[in-house]
This record gives sequence, C-alpha cells and structure tokens, in this order.
Amino acid sequence: MYTTAPAAGSTARARRYPSDTTDAEWAVIEPLLPAPACRTCSGGRPEKHPRRDVVDAIRYFVDNGCKWRALPADFPPWKTVYGFFTRWSRDNIVLGLRDRLREQVRARTDRHRTPSAGIIDSQSVRAAETVGRHTRGFDGGKKINGRKRHIATDTLGLLLGVSVTAAHITDRRGAELLLRYLHTRHPRLELVFADGNYSGRLTTWTQAALGITLHIVRKIAGQTGFHVLARRWVVERTLSWITQARRTVRDYERLPAHPETIINWAAITLMTRQLTT
Repeated sequence: MYTTAPAAGSTARARRYPSDTTDAEWAVIEPLLPAPACRTCSGGRPEKHPRRDVVDAIRYFVDNGCKWRALPADFPPWKTVYGFFTRWSRDNIVLGLRDRLREQVRARTDRHRTPSAGIIDSQSVRAAETVGRHTRGFDGGKKINGRKRHIATDTLGLLLGVSVTAAHITDRRGAELLLRYLHTRHPRLELVFADGNYSGRLTTWTQAALGITLHIVRKIAGQTGFHVLARRWVVERTLSWITQARRTVRDYERLPAHPETIINWAAITLMTRQLTT
C-alpha cells in the first residue's frame, strides 16, 4: 500500500512506512512549502536531499516517537532532517502549512475558510528527564509532573492553535495566552466553547479585551461518569487524534516550541489524509 513507483521528478526512495506521504498527499503539500533558496533571488546551494524525503522523515519521527539519531537509514541524515524541522518551525512555515491545509479541509465541507467559532481545552503529559526544570511543573489535579498543552480547534476538530507550558500553569492562564494568539491569527473568531475550568474572570476578560464570547459548557446536573457533552467532545476527540502519534504521548523536548511543532505536524498528517481519502 505504501510502496509506490516513483513519479516523474520525484525521489526514488520507496515508500514503505505507514507515515510516508502518498503521491496524492505530496501533491497537496509540495506547493505549500517555500521555494528552495537556490530558486530565489537571494540564491543558495541546491538542496542535496529531496523535500519529500525530509517531510517523510519528520512524519516518521512524529508518528513513531523515535530519537532523531534513530531515523532509518533510507531517510536523509538526521542532522539534515532536524535542521529542516527547526528552521521551518522558526520561520512559521509549519504554522502556514497547517493553516492552509485547514482552509482546504473546511472549503471541502462547504465551510468558510476561516472559522468564527472554536473550542479550547488542555492536556497534561509527563515529561522525560530531558525536559528542564524551568519549563516543567506539577499538575496537582492530574498528578502529573511535566508539561501542559493548551489547544484550540474549530467546530470540525481541526487545530487552530497550540501552546505548551509547564504543567502547573492553570487552564485559565494558558487559555489567556492561547486566546490572544487566536485573536491575532483568526480575526473572524467570535465564539469559543470551553469547560468549567475556564469560568470566572476569564470570560469577562475575553469579551472585554478580545471581543470574543467564551461560552462555558457545563456538566449535566447530577452527572456521574463519562458523558458526551455538546461541543466539548470535539476538542477531546482532537486530543485523542493527536496522541495517536507516539511522539506526543510524552514530552521529551528541551524547548516548549518543539512539542508545539510536533503537535502541528501530527495535525498536518491528519488533514492531508482527510484531503486525499
């Protein structure tokens, strides 16, 4: 299924891993990546390794949760792949790729390309010993020593934004940082759903400072055990989708920006699969 004959002008590397891009996926991704430096007015050396091999290596790393140095030998050298990973993250290439893919998915379902409503939630994950003390904390409610990821999705469950903090940062504080980002990047956003952890002063601040209505979806009166709650289940499903990528199950990264990028790559893979299946 994943081993295909190379198309004209593409890499000759066989596609053998479940995380590899299909020809259809690569046709969607390639136009959204920046032109190589050698093709721009600033100039530069031609890239030695095909872009598709680099993207496949990043997706393999995210999906399988291996160390950078443990990338299979049929990928470009790990230092090359890591260089693209960090450079595309620093230059917001990954954010642009995520957002343009989300626009395509929304357009395919007859939605406006930019959302007017979203949902936020958080998830605490354990951190490895490679995570420094100054970027980790203890979540007393979940009894987890590590980091907390704050995410926002649209009503389809497509990722709008992610912010990674130490686990002791409260949901309200994390949401404030995330909502500021959403207000800047998604100007049509006017309604955000959230659970009871975000109630209180945050709802007033969000309306006054950002012009966004924060609607709290509360549990059913007398609820015991798990129940699917309107709107909230969408973001919870997205968290489940994200953690299917093994590198997201635990946090190993020294810099909080890197787990944010990894989560974005997991979302990118989900969207390219939706667009091509």
